[in-house]
Amino acid sequence: MKVAGFGFRAAAGAHSLADALARAGGAQGLSALAAPADKAAAPCLTALADRLGLPIRAIPAERLAAIDTPTQAPRVRATRGTGSVAEAAALAAAGPGARLTCPRRISKDRMATCAIATGDTP
Repeated sequence: MKVAGFGFRAAAGAHSLADALARAGGAQGLSALAAPADKAAAPCLTALADRLGLPIRAIPAERLAAIDTPTQAPRVRATRGTGSVAEAAALAAAGPGARLTCPRRISKDRMATCAIATGDTP
């Protein structure tokens, strides 16, 4: 399974997420999108998921905080307990043994991040 994980600000639009996804390699071959549970129903994410025809996997905060990520953003660590929300969401959704195929990429407007992981979860 190939999953795109997202982190984004409250003011982000679907264009911000789409740009971050494009910078991470695009939607080809994706099975799902993932984001923190408290943002999984955000209009920007649901709009992108609808456009791509992909499900959204909501990742609980405690699961995100339990994942060590290559990127270590101090502000994100302080607020979310992980170094990168996008990387942690992608890894969590892709399942055990998941690996990042693209680390966190930031949208041009700096409102969203995206990382892509591949794993064995169906």
